[in-house]
Amino acid sequence: MKTQDKELIQEIVEQNQRLLQNLNTQRHYECEARQLISEITGQKIPKSTEIRLPFYTDYGHNIKIGERVFINLNVMMVDLGGITIEDDVLIGPGAYLLSVNHGLKPKQRKELELKPVLIKKNAWIGARATICPGVIVGENAVVAAGAGCTKEYGRCWRTRKMIKKIDE
Repeated sequence: MKTQDKELIQEIVEQNQRLLQNLNTQRHYECEARQLISEITGQKIPKSTEIRLPFYTDYGHNIKIGERVFINLNVMMVDLGGITIEDDVLIGPGAYLLSVNHGLKPKQRKELELKPVLIKKNAWIGARATICPGVIVGENAVVAAGAGCTKEYGRCWRTRKMIKKIDE
């Protein structure tokens, strides 16, 4: 990453941290909270979408949120690599959506690995689930509460090592 890019990213991060602190610590009417989240993400948040506070992100500008999305409280989105949430998605409290990782080798630990996260239409991410970089959660998929998703699961429900197909 170029130094110029790092400086721009740092400016956006600092601005968004101020906005997030305001969002999460002050009382706001729904329209005010929606406006702050729109500033943080750089996109207009649809009126049909509900985001419960507190809401957390590190960068913000790489989050895309569809219509009729429900994001419960304490959700964290690490979005430098990009996070797309399609229409009619439910995200449970305390979920983590991560699009950034670090290299495993000690000399590469400070290098960022960016891989987008995609949550497809009508998916349900359970409470405290963790979606790792590069994961695509398929249309109508259910990710169990507390699950850690490290790869695509299509239309499956996953907890620990057990995978079950979801009936329509």
